[in-house]
Parts: sequence; structure tokens; C-alpha cells
Amino acid sequence: MFALTTRSPRAAVRRLAFSRLISLTGTHAAMIALAFTVYQRTGSAVWVSAALLATFAAAGIATPFGGALGDHFDRRRVLIVSDLAGAGTFAVLAFVHDPAWMIALVFLAETVASPSFPAVEAAVPNLAGPDNLAWANGTIGFGRNIGEVLGPVLGGVVAAAGGASLVFWLNALSFGLSAALVWSVRGRFSEEREPGDAEHHGVRAGFVFAWRDRVLRTVALAWMVLLFGVGLTIVGELPLSRAFGVGVVGYSLIAGFWGVGAVVGSLLGKGISRKHERSWLFLGTVGPAVGFGAIAFVPWFPAALACMAIAGGTDAVSTVAFQNMSQRRTPDAVRSRVMAAIDTAVTGTLALSFVAAGPFINAMGARASYAAAGISCLLGAAVLLPIMVRGRQRESATDEIETGVAAA
Repeated sequence: MFALTTRSPRAAVRRLAFSRLISLTGTHAAMIALAFTVYQRTGSAVWVSAALLATFAAAGIATPFGGALGDHFDRRRVLIVSDLAGAGTFAVLAFVHDPAWMIALVFLAETVASPSFPAVEAAVPNLAGPDNLAWANGTIGFGRNIGEVLGPVLGGVVAAAGGASLVFWLNALSFGLSAALVWSVRGRFSEEREPGDAEHHGVRAGFVFAWRDRVLRTVALAWMVLLFGVGLTIVGELPLSRAFGVGVVGYSLIAGFWGVGAVVGSLLGKGISRKHERSWLFLGTVGPAVGFGAIAFVPWFPAALACMAIAGGTDAVSTVAFQNMSQRRTPDAVRSRVMAAIDTAVTGTLALSFVAAGPFINAMGARASYAAAGISCLLGAAVLLPIMVRGRQRESATDEIETGVAAA
């Protein structure tokens, strides 16, 4: 049994991580149930694509505004309200059967969930303190990745046994439990606002700050290049499983091994030292390049799964490294908007890659999509090289800008 509330920094982070695990498990389960139900009722892959695009569209449109909420209001309250709104939306969805209305409600659910990610990312330095950033980001990443692994499995099993409505009810419950966990944390989610904080005006302030900061700008551009290729592999997972002759079970294992690798990578990320953050960040482009590139050529399915785990694990470690760096470089007054801006940029690129993926795979084949992803990861690594070189030449406190003044 755990105490009703907690003020310990590590206990606070663990509860926040557990809230993300519960919430994301339910959300990913609900997305699987939604796709299954929409396809069952329409018999059309176009409707399934519409459902998936609705989630990305909502995230792309709403996340910058959600980030602004995290900077202008207490982030603990923002998270609680967001979770409760999500609970209400999925409770309503459990009574809806028309595919068009289901997609509309999922769009709404993604919209009300949009403040969550930037608010959590922005709150971590305040809850954990500067000496525990790697541990905190790795712990929260562990919870997030566990949810992404468990959710699809639970969604498929529960939808098959009890129907999609039951999955939606369970997701509503998961949002409620997440809100309760966040409520139980009594740590500091935001800093006191200073008079100088007024310089960061409006929703666009996050984009402006990220663009002006050399490191944030470079990493965001590198990830955009990288993720355009990764999007091809997401669409190519089912064709790849067919190419190996492993069917639907193999299809689920491909995504599952990426998730298992990501869980391990998050745990490894908890031990990253500040001195080696840039090296781990760079590994997050080279590791997936090796993993995806090898899948294009390996003749055995188990070897392909191992390559997916390598790609997922190195990506997760580099994500923790970047979170550490970006949280230090960004003042609290604009941190939620900066995280939202970067997330919007990379998510938008991923959505664009889905548009290109179908024609590319039809023309070139599933393995070619993994070769293309490997190349895009190497191009992302090339984009990162300037900050890697400069980081080795000048590793100083001013380069990290802990005072909240952005680098030129």
C-alpha cells in the first residue's frame, strides 16, 4: 500500500511514471480496439487510415496549445483536468457505434490529451531536481514504453473477448486512475513566475525558442529527417511479416520487439551522465540505422526481431539524453511550449511519412522501406555532427544554459 500523498522527489517521479504507464496502456489499447471496430463495421482500410490520421491531426493541431496551458497554469492541475477530460470522452465513446462519430470523438480525446506530454516533460526538472534528471527521465520513459508494449496486446485481447466498448470503458478508468496518481503528488510542478518571464509570449514562443537555440534546433531537424524514414517502417511492418511468412503473430512481434528494446533502453538511460549525453544522443541515430539497415538484408526472422530491439533500445536511450539536455537548456516559463513545439515538428514529419509510405512500399517492397529508414537515420546522424564536434571542443556550464538563457 502506498501513502495517499507524497513529497519525496523520487516517489513523486515514480508516481508520475506509473500514471503515464496506466494512461498510455489504456490509450494504446483503445486505439487497437478503435481500428478493429472501424474495420469490422466498414470493411475498409480507408476508414482505418482516417482513424489513425485523426489521432495525428489532433496531436499536431492541439499540442502547441496544450503546451501553452502547461506554461500558464499549474501543471499538476493541467494534467489532472486533461486526464479527467479524457476519461469523460472515452466513457461517451463506449456508447457510440457509428464509425464517423467514433473517429470524431477520438479526435476530441487526442485534443484534450494534448497538454499531457509537454506538461510532464516540463515538470520533471522541478520534481526531480537537476541531479536526478537522467534517472527521472529514464523512469518516466520506462513507464511510457511499458504502456506502449502492453496496450496493443490488451486492446486486442479485450476487444476480441468483450468488444470495443469494454476497452473504451477500461481506458476511461485508466485516465481516472492516472488523475488520482497525479493528484497524490505534492511536489513542485512549476516554478514561480518571474517578471522577466513575460518575454515568452503566446503559443509561438515555444517554436521561436527552439529555433533560436542551436542544440534544440539541430536535434529537432535531425529527428525530423530520421522519423521520415521510421514512418516507412511502421507502415511496412505488416508487409515485412508477409515477406517472412510469419503472419499476424510475426506482425505483432515486430512492433513488440521494438517496444521491448525501448523498455530496456529507458532503464539504461537512467544511468546516463551529463558528460556522455551527446554521445548517447548520437547513438540514437546510428543504432537505428544499423538495426533498420540490417533488417533489409537478414534472411531469418529472429535476426530481424533482434535488429528491431537494437533500434528501439538505442532510440530510447537517446531520447532520455535529449530530454536531459533540453530541460536544462529551457527556462521553466516556456519549457512546456518548447517541448510541445518539438513534438509537433517530429509528429508532423511522421504523419507525412505515412502518406509517402504506401506508394513507396508498393513500388519497392517492404525490405526497401527498412533500407530507406537506415539511410534516413544516417542522414539524421550527419545533421547532428556539428553539435557533437562543438560539444567535444567546448563542454562547459554555459553551453548547457542552466540559467535559462538560450544559446545563440
